[in-house]
Amino acid sequence: MAIVIIGAGIIGTSTAYYLSQSETPPTNIHLIESSPELFGSASGYAAGFLARDWFSAASTPLGRLSFDLHKKLAEKHNGYKKWGYSRSTATSLAETHLEDGEVDWMGEGTSRAKAAKRIAGNDDTRPLWLAQRHGQPDIIDKGDGTAQVDPHELCQFLMSECRAQGVKVHQPAKATRVTRNPSGTLSRIHILSIETLEEFEIPCTRLVLAAGAWTREVFMNLFPSSKLRMPISSLAGHSLLLRSKHWPPPSSDAFPQPLPDHTRERGNDIQNKTQSPPPCHALFTSENLSSSTSSYSPELFARLPSGHIYIAGLNGHYPLPALPTERQIDPWAIATLKATSERLLGKGEFEVEREALCWRPVTDRGTPIVGPVKKGKEAEEEEEGVWIAAGHGPWGISLSLGTGMLVSEMVEGKDVSVDISGLQL
Repeated sequence: MAIVIIGAGIIGTSTAYYLSQSETPPTNIHLIESSPELFGSASGYAAGFLARDWFSAASTPLGRLSFDLHKKLAEKHNGYKKWGYSRSTATSLAETHLEDGEVDWMGEGTSRAKAAKRIAGNDDTRPLWLAQRHGQPDIIDKGDGTAQVDPHELCQFLMSECRAQGVKVHQPAKATRVTRNPSGTLSRIHILSIETLEEFEIPCTRLVLAAGAWTREVFMNLFPSSKLRMPISSLAGHSLLLRSKHWPPPSSDAFPQPLPDHTRERGNDIQNKTQSPPPCHALFTSENLSSSTSSYSPELFARLPSGHIYIAGLNGHYPLPALPTERQIDPWAIATLKATSERLLGKGEFEVEREALCWRPVTDRGTPIVGPVKKGKEAEEEEEGVWIAAGHGPWGISLSLGTGMLVSEMVEGKDVSVDISGLQL
C-alpha cells in the first residue's frame, strides 16, 4: 500500500502520524507540501484553542475524540513542555452578550463562544493579563472541556515523529497528475519539485487531499474531468502574538506536564498545588470597529509555558495566494488588533512579537469534510482510493488528531472509531 497525502499542515501530518503508528504501518507514506515554509498558514499561525463540545451534532463525535486524543498525546510525550498543552479556562467578558445555539459565527463576525454551552455563575479567578478596569469575565468552561496548545510546536512534534517512522516528505513540491491502472485503480502520482523544476513519480494506491484552503485547487488540478465541485473556500484572519508585562512565563522545568485526572485526584503527594502553573485563559469579547458601525469579536488566548498571548478574530475574504508565504498583511487589520489589545491589556502593558495572516479552509455548511471523494455531486460511486480531509475552519487544530486517526482508519480499510458519516461529501 502506497499512501500519498497532499498537504503537510496539521491535518495531513496528523494523518501521516497515525498511519505510521498503526500496528501494521504502511511501508510507503508520502507527504507532499508546496509551500517552502512548513506550517506557513493556519497550522502554524492559528490560536491553538481546543474544545470538546463546542460543535454541531455532526461534528461532536469528532470533537470529543480529538480532544481526548490531544490530552492522551500530551500525557504520553510531555506536551506541556514540548508544545504548551495546558488546560484553559474559557471566559467571556461582560461587554459581550453571547447566546447559546448553533450559528455561523465566522460568517456573521460574531464569537465562537456562541457555540458553547454556558456555565452558570462566576469564578474567583481572572486572567492576570486583563486590565483591572474591566469587570469579572463570565466562565464558559473551567478547563474540563477546553485546553490550549502552541499549534506550530505541535506540528513540529508530529512531523518529527513522522520522519522518525520513515514518512517521506517532499517539500516544496507539487502534485501534477495521477496515473491509474487499466482497472481504474490508482497506481502512481507525478510530483514536480518547485526548487529544481524536475518531475518525478512515486507509487500511489491511496490518496488523501488535506491541503487546507488550497484543497479545491489541488482537486481540480488532479481530477480536471471530475463533475464534483469541491465545496471548500478560504477565510483569512489576522493575528498578533503578544507578551504582557503582567503574565511572565514560568520556567517550563518548574511545572510538571498535565497529569491524568485519576492521578491529580490523589492529592499533594503527587502534585503539590504550589507546583501548578498559573491557569491559561481564553477570553471572548466584542469590539466596535472605529471606521464603521459594525463590530467584530476578538479572541485572546494565553499560552504556557511561553507566556505568549494570541489575539485574533478579525476575519475577511482576502484573496488566497498561490502560496502562504506570499501573504500581504493588511496594516488596517493589524492596527485594529493593536487598538483592541490596548483596550483589554492596557496601553504600554504589552509588546507585539509577531504580526500574522493565515487562511482557513471553510465550507458553506460550517462543518469539515472528512471521507471518500465522490465522482460527482449526485454520484453514489466513489473516486476509488481518494479521500478528503479539509474545511475545518477555525477548528483545524482542535479537530486535527481525531481527523488524522479517522482518515488513517479509512485508508487502511478499518472500522472508524466514531461515526462521522454526517461529515462526508
